[in-house]
Amino acid sequence: MADNVRTTPLRLRPNEHRTILFFGDLLMAIGSVIGAIYTWIEYNRYILINVQGIKPNRVPQFVEVPLWFYLLPLIWLILMVELYEPHVASSFRRTLRGIAIAAFVGLAGYSIVFIVRQEPTSLPRIAVGAFLLYASVLTLSWRLLYIRVYKTTGQMRRVLVVGAGAAGQTLAELYRSMSTRSFNMVGYIDDDPRKVGKSYHGFPVISSSTKLLRTIDAYRISDLVVAINGEIRGDTFQAILDAQERGVEVTRMPILYEEMTGRVPIHHLESDWIIRSFVDEVKKSGVYDFTKRVLDIFGGLAGLFVLVVIYPFTALATMIDSGLPIFYSQGRLGRGGMTFTILKFRTMERDAELDGEAKLAEENDPRITRVGRFLRRTRLDELPQFLNVLRGEMSLVGPRAERPELVRSFQKQIPFYRARLLVKPGLTGWAQINYGYVASVTETAVKLEYDLYYIKHRTLAMDFTIILRTIGTVLRRTGR
Repeated sequence: MADNVRTTPLRLRPNEHRTILFFGDLLMAIGSVIGAIYTWIEYNRYILINVQGIKPNRVPQFVEVPLWFYLLPLIWLILMVELYEPHVASSFRRTLRGIAIAAFVGLAGYSIVFIVRQEPTSLPRIAVGAFLLYASVLTLSWRLLYIRVYKTTGQMRRVLVVGAGAAGQTLAELYRSMSTRSFNMVGYIDDDPRKVGKSYHGFPVISSSTKLLRTIDAYRISDLVVAINGEIRGDTFQAILDAQERGVEVTRMPILYEEMTGRVPIHHLESDWIIRSFVDEVKKSGVYDFTKRVLDIFGGLAGLFVLVVIYPFTALATMIDSGLPIFYSQGRLGRGGMTFTILKFRTMERDAELDGEAKLAEENDPRITRVGRFLRRTRLDELPQFLNVLRGEMSLVGPRAERPELVRSFQKQIPFYRARLLVKPGLTGWAQINYGYVASVTETAVKLEYDLYYIKHRTLAMDFTIILRTIGTVLRRTGR
């Protein structure tokens, strides 16, 4: 039996790649701190000797490094939080862009703190600038090495899809639409003899499951993705087990779909999978819930402080542009379907829904005022909802709070729509940062896929990632 076991190149899973990237980035950041301190020392020596005329033997051989300087590696990793997805990490263009943005945000943040505090001795400009330079160059060099190794040593997985039906073709269509890919899709196998030999979305149906093992060897397959909705034939199931025993990784279609998109494929899920994923797996520890609530309280207080600061300017601009009222309130559904009232800055014309019918905001919606458009793009219209966060009706991060009448409508048209009510709604969320506002049922279904992905995978690290990306959205004014 041992002689029949197929040996395959060692291929790491996405989480293992993320771990390698994390420790590589951390090592580069630590090296950058060391290099920055050395540069700082040499710069001080140069100034003391060549500018102030102090003799070299009297120049100190060290500098007093503030404690916060040693935290720069962690800050650098936080700034690069978007560079750990497989499809991003394997792309040179997106990696370069991400590192450049991280360096720019770091420099901008330091500049703001420096201007406010104006303490050059405790905020060393040369050292911080050197760190950002070294971190950018070293991290980019390390990431280029990673990309080269990833693409030339067999780490690119070779995927064969079991089933050329709707689920399998959805994967193929999605694969074709992606500009950067972390695996190679080879084709399908399918037991329908009418499909064998045909191609779907550019990928052939190579054989039936009876020839699965030969197909795996011939095409050097590393991964099987089972994309069959419903019952699997006994001989097909056995062939998949035989392939797994020979070292081939077996994955279900929804898992690969999540990896590729950060979404849950609501149109290709079965009821038992939904129950397992969104009833059993959504239960989080008490530590997570407690910590999240503490963060909500601190975030709510900080948000209300910002609200108090900007309120006079926002109120004046709204009054000049479209008159009163400044705010508007609306009923929304929270966790468990409980109704609560939110408060927002008014961004639409008064009486925008004269017929009383709830309508989704459209792109370039004529009902939105000039000031309202700015408030929406910067997400400042959401600031009054920090009151709901403090009251515990909402969280900083979660699915968007939706109106009861829209929920009733969507749940009739979109599978599993009410599953988003398993958690508190949020000021921002995975769907908001990845998809933004929606204007149709089709777009709402895509946004639901993001929401359910968050509910299934939510952690404190993911919450922090969403908050950081939301700040970037506010700064870039890319809301709608």
